Amino acid sequence: MNTAAVTAQRSEMSPRAMARIAGALYLATMILGVITQTAISGRLVVIGDAAATAANITATPWLLRVGLAVYLVEMAFQVAMTVCFYRLLRPVSRTVSLLAAAFGLVGITIKIVSRLFFISPLLVLGGASYLTVFQPDQLQALALLFLRVNYTAETIAMVFFGLYALVMGYLIVRSTFLPRILGVLSALGGIGWLTYLYEPLAVSILPFILGASLLGALAKIGWLLVYGVDETRWREMHAAAGS
Repeated sequence: MNTAAVTAQRSEMSPRAMARIAGALYLATMILGVITQTAISGRLVVIGDAAATAANITATPWLLRVGLAVYLVEMAFQVAMTVCFYRLLRPVSRTVSLLAAAFGLVGITIKIVSRLFFISPLLVLGGASYLTVFQPDQLQALALLFLRVNYTAETIAMVFFGLYALVMGYLIVRSTFLPRILGVLSALGGIGWLTYLYEPLAVSILPFILGASLLGALAKIGWLLVYGVDETRWREMHAAAGS
C-alpha cells in the first residue's frame, strides 16, 4: 500500500465511530417520527371527520408548520443514516449495499414529496379570496383529502423501507463484524413493512409489524451505540473487498 493510500485510510472516520453515528442518527429519526405521529398528526387529524380536523388546523396552524419542520429534519437525519450504513456495510458487498441505500433513498424521497400534501391544508383553509368559490364543507373535505394522500404516500414509502431493511438484514447476516441476530431482526421488520403492498393486510396486523420493527430497531441502535462494530473484522473484510 502506497503512502497516499495509507494517509487517506488514516484520515477516514473509524468504522466504530461511523457505526455509533449511524446508531445515533437512527435513534434521532425514531424519536422525531414518534413525535410527529403522536404529538402533531395525532392532535390534528380526526379520522373520518373533516370538520373536526379543519377546526384543529385552523385553531393551531403553527402546529402543522412545526410538524413539517420536524418531518424534514427527520428526513435529513435519515439521509445521513442511510449514507453511514452504506459506508459501514460496503465491505460485505459494494453492489448490494448500494442497492439497499437506493431503496432507502427512494423511500425518503417519496416521504419528502408527500409533505407537500401534509402542508396543503394550510393553503386550503387559509381563507384566500380565490377559495370563496368553494363551500366551507368542501374546503374541509379537501383538506382531509390532502392529509389522506400524505398518508397513502407514506404507505408507499414503507414498502421501499421494507426492501431497505430486508437487504440490510442480508448484509448484516453476511458480515462478520456485526451479530447475525441483528440482521435477522432487520429482515423480519422489513418483511413486516412489505405487507403495505396490500394496506388492509398491514393495518390488520399493524401491532405485530410495529413490535417486530421496534424490537429490531432498538436492538440495532443499542448495539451500534454501545459496541459499534468489530473493527478488526471490518478492516479485514474491507481489505479483502479492495483486493
